[in-house]
Amino acid sequence: MIVLAGGVGAARFLRGLRLAIDPARVVAVVNTGDDTTMHGLRISPDLDTVTYTLAGAIDPGRGWGLADETWRAMEGLGRYAAVRPGGSAAGADWFRLGDADLATHMYRTARLSEGATATTVAAEIARAWGLAESVVPMCDEPVATRVELAEDCAAGRAGEMIDFHEYFVRHRHGVAVRRVEFLGARSATAGWLVAVASAAAVVIAPSNPIVSIGPIRALSGVDDALRAVRERVVAVSPIVGGRALKGPADRMLTELGHEASVVGVARLYAPVCGTLVVDTVDAALADAVRAEGLACVVTDTVMSDAARAAALARATLEAAARAVRA
Repeated sequence: MIVLAGGVGAARFLRGLRLAIDPARVVAVVNTGDDTTMHGLRISPDLDTVTYTLAGAIDPGRGWGLADETWRAMEGLGRYAAVRPGGSAAGADWFRLGDADLATHMYRTARLSEGATATTVAAEIARAWGLAESVVPMCDEPVATRVELAEDCAAGRAGEMIDFHEYFVRHRHGVAVRRVEFLGARSATAGWLVAVASAAAVVIAPSNPIVSIGPIRALSGVDDALRAVRERVVAVSPIVGGRALKGPADRMLTELGHEASVVGVARLYAPVCGTLVVDTVDAALADAVRAEGLACVVTDTVMSDAARAAALARATLEAAARAVRA
């Protein structure tokens, strides 16, 4: 089974999925469009969130980073703020890296510098954390998610393209965007695509359709491969009652001209997905989802604990099995 994943919602879904099926059967294909380099270290936020969550080591309050983390290194950077020249990125502390978390980034950076692929390094890190699942980056080549500002603001002027983490972390996704691009996606290779045709199901996890699933779909050949097995592709809506449970997905959908609802999600996924799983609060929109050409399953999608995440995973798997039988 292949799960297209990005961020906290996907990590929680995968945590539930391991309670529903043998985790060794799961291949989590994780967004790396928001990978970045800070302090000379290569950071893969979504890969690490998935890994730490499956390992039971995630900070439960934040949903990212490690539990019981300390921040001495970040605090120490404050000493250099007064001497940092204008325009220099040295010592920037707006992208918070915990002391224990630094070890993962140090290992990744060293291995990549030795010539190891991102896929190889992700597998090594997953094994180090004791995971049975295969955790795979969406590609080995670097892909950069960038957003175009819709208005003048502290982040820059309208029409300016900024790095995703400038938008998401530094400016706390509080600025309107006009466009999103994925630099390098079309020339990158999705090595996992060969497994799609034989996968029992492909699940699009409850992740931001624009900046978590969008980079994966932007890779050459991905939409074609999903379209070929569309009846076995099931997506879980990250929008519940017109809102994102975490992050800016609802605002981004609206700003980019989409509907911030399960119907808007259905329209985005309809070309590659046969079934959409929506929350019970959106039951009245099930027929509207079906009108977009998808089967619709209504269940509890709010993964407030592991048991609810497992129940959602089982409902999703059952939906995929029904679609194949039909």
